Amino acid sequence: MGDFRRRNYGRGHGYTLDGEKLPGVTTILSDGLAKPALVNWAARTVAGYALDNWDDLAGMKPSERLKVLEGAHYADRDAAGKRGTEVHKLGQKLIHGEKVTVPDELAGHVESYVRFLDDFDVEPVFVEAPVVNYQWKYAGTMDLGARLRGLGLQALDLKTARSGVFPDNALQLAGYRFCDQYMDEAGEMRDMPKFDGAAVVHVRADGYSLVPVDAGPDVHRYFLYCKQLWQWANERSKSIVGEEILPSREEVPF
Repeated sequence: MGDFRRRNYGRGHGYTLDGEKLPGVTTILSDGLAKPALVNWAARTVAGYALDNWDDLAGMKPSERLKVLEGAHYADRDAAGKRGTEVHKLGQKLIHGEKVTVPDELAGHVESYVRFLDDFDVEPVFVEAPVVNYQWKYAGTMDLGARLRGLGLQALDLKTARSGVFPDNALQLAGYRFCDQYMDEAGEMRDMPKFDGAAVVHVRADGYSLVPVDAGPDVHRYFLYCKQLWQWANERSKSIVGEEILPSREEVPF
């Protein structure tokens, strides 16, 4: 079906199929789906930072103050992202029965994740696996495909954000669920299994929630609409606007 690869670089990663770059599921949803809640969150975060650090900001030059406030919501987002990444890494080891050293600030999250594994007798099929859809040419890395006691085979995504579970999480899982193949730990491509359902595991310091989402064929169709909007933003829109047309200076014969 093609030479599919995931390449890591710096803090990020990318996907290729026969040398052609493929967009990732989260990238597609980042650029192809409007998120008004994030706009409101950014405004609240910056306003809250300004109130909490009013005296420090007052002692800065206006240009320095502006720079700090412009980056305030990114600092909050990056801290949350780092926590999520670390919990994912530890969870990947835990699900394979490995011993881990847990930082104090993540102890609650890890205990909650272990409780989830025990409560549902989780049996992993794959963990943090690169996945690819050959027909629609996109890829991603799916957190977990596993059998859960009483629920069968589930497509699972782990979230550690304070805000919880959102409808676009279903779009993300549908994108993963309807991929054609996944890459196992040995680097071999395997056919994607047929899942009985999809759910988000919301892991918090004080517990966890297993929240089912509809990630069926109709939701996957909406995901593909998002991919079209991603293509518009990143590809097609760049060739839409032409050069200015100037009036001709040639004399018109009568």
